[in-house]
Amino acid sequence: MRQRRAPRHPVAAPEMGTASRRSLRFMSLPRLALPSALCLLLLTDRPAGGQPAPPAKDPMMLTVFLRHDQSKTLGEIRAQLEREGFFQKFPPTGTEVVSWYVMMGVGQVVTLRFPPERLREVNLALEQSAWGAFRTEFYPTYDYRPIAEAERRKPR
Repeated sequence: MRQRRAPRHPVAAPEMGTASRRSLRFMSLPRLALPSALCLLLLTDRPAGGQPAPPAKDPMMLTVFLRHDQSKTLGEIRAQLEREGFFQKFPPTGTEVVSWYVMMGVGQVVTLRFPPERLREVNLALEQSAWGAFRTEFYPTYDYRPIAEAERRKPR
C-alpha cells in the first residue's frame, strides 16, 4: 500500500487539485513583496493633516529583468519588439538608463533612474511594448558602491 505524501505547500490540502497547488507555489513571498510594498506606499501617501505628501526629491532606481521567451527565436523576439514599438516606448522620456546589459541565458537587465512619480509610466511602457517578447521582473535598486568603498577605507 502506497503512503500518501504531504503536500509541498503548507497551505495546499490533499483535496486541492494539481493546478491549485501549482498556483500556490507561484505565489511565493518574494513575488508578493514588491506589489505589497507598492500598495502600502499608495495607502500611506498622505501625512496626518490629510494633504498629499510632496513629491520625493530623490530619484529612485529600478532594475528590470527582461527574460527572453526561449520558445521563440531571436528573429521572432525582434519582430515582436518592432511590432509593439519597444524601442520607441522604452524607456519613457525623463528616464535615465543607468545600465543595460545582456545576460547570456537570461535576457536583458536594465537599471533605470527616474523620479518616483514616473513609476507608472515606466510600468506602462513595459506592459505595452515588452510583454510577449519578454517576461518582466522588477527590483527596487540603490547604489551600494559608496557604502562599500567607505567600508573598505575603514581601519581594521
